[in-house]
Amino acid sequence: MPPHLVASSAFPETAKETRWSDRLAQRAVASQASVIRELLKLTQKPDIISFAGGLPAPEIFPVAEVREACERVLRDHGAEALQYSPTEGYPPLRELLVRHMKRYGIDVDVPNVVVTTGSQQALDLIGRVLINPGDRVLCEEPTYLGALQAWNAYQAQYLAVPIDDDGLRVELLEQAMRAGPKFLYVLPNFQNPAGVTLSLDRRHALVAMASHYGVPIVEDDPYGQLRYEGEHLPSIVALDAEFHGCAHGERTFRGDVLYLGTLSKTLAPGLRIGWIVAPEEIVKRIVQMKQGADLHSSTFAQAVAYEVARGGFLDRHVQHIRSVYRERRDAMLAALDRWFPRTVRWTRPQGGLFLWLSLPEGVNTTELLHDALAEKVAFVPGGSFFPGRVDAPHCRLNFSHSSPDRIEEGIRRLSLVVARRLRA
Repeated sequence: MPPHLVASSAFPETAKETRWSDRLAQRAVASQASVIRELLKLTQKPDIISFAGGLPAPEIFPVAEVREACERVLRDHGAEALQYSPTEGYPPLRELLVRHMKRYGIDVDVPNVVVTTGSQQALDLIGRVLINPGDRVLCEEPTYLGALQAWNAYQAQYLAVPIDDDGLRVELLEQAMRAGPKFLYVLPNFQNPAGVTLSLDRRHALVAMASHYGVPIVEDDPYGQLRYEGEHLPSIVALDAEFHGCAHGERTFRGDVLYLGTLSKTLAPGLRIGWIVAPEEIVKRIVQMKQGADLHSSTFAQAVAYEVARGGFLDRHVQHIRSVYRERRDAMLAALDRWFPRTVRWTRPQGGLFLWLSLPEGVNTTELLHDALAEKVAFVPGGSFFPGRVDAPHCRLNFSHSSPDRIEEGIRRLSLVVARRLRA
């Protein structure tokens, strides 16, 4: 037996079991499970009416179109679709996304677009590229839980500014801007969690103030196409170009605003297609970080998404989604008006997937959730959407996933739980 294989008396004969808790990186120790992902497990139980997840309605997924697209991709481009592809994304899909954004007033070039594995990866990549430990991120309060979870891993600190029914309270921004945030994160359209929309006047003011203080903006827009009433409002990207003197018809992307989009809410979340619009110098860094994460998003999924979306299908499908979700939003608002006490307030979103309940001060919505689960109804406690995870007397309700009948019954059940808690 070779000498290096001979057992040594210097080592114990009993193997020592690894304690993985001693090996974890600090970011893993500090991380917490996503409240939303944990609550999504409840949707697997058919007896629970769940308003918890941000789930699209599965019955309107374009299953037949995706099936046909898979067959075309494998028949006509099988070898390419099953091969590695550029980190920046499948070229035909990037070109389609550029054309699609232009119809909504966002005029960018293909080199400015990186396809990501859902918009959640886009948030993570922005954290990797921009956030050092201790950097301050300016955000709305409340804000999207997924962004907080992504950036907590990079030890971000937060400067939070309240929202109201017209979105971010821009008049309260200046002090936070002076504190030197790395960037401002905003969801201007049908915000998650509150469902509110940043008014046009505030959009103009936001762009002017960010330009004055030299603070870049990350505009997250997963719901912008899902408007059910009112007029489409121009994106922050377009208003930034206008503010800096770009004439109508000129290329509008200047690079001060990073824009995030996704097909999860307009096509199908299982395809995991999101994208980042950024200046080429940032695209280069994002690509480098993405190569270390996953090399590239699924070539096959990108090719299928392109095949489904091209030829105007995406625009037609979005019209169908708007019709279905408008009915469900209206059903939830009507049920709230019918069942809930006047001491509870809620937002009336013009689009998107969510509305926001505000209960009297002192109501612990985490405890309320436990009561609600006993009545077979679920929601997301509002404190999860605040940096620092406070016990805020708010609830986020999703209306896109449930039929109008289930919405009516779920709101009735929830109203009973709320009424008991308010009497306690």
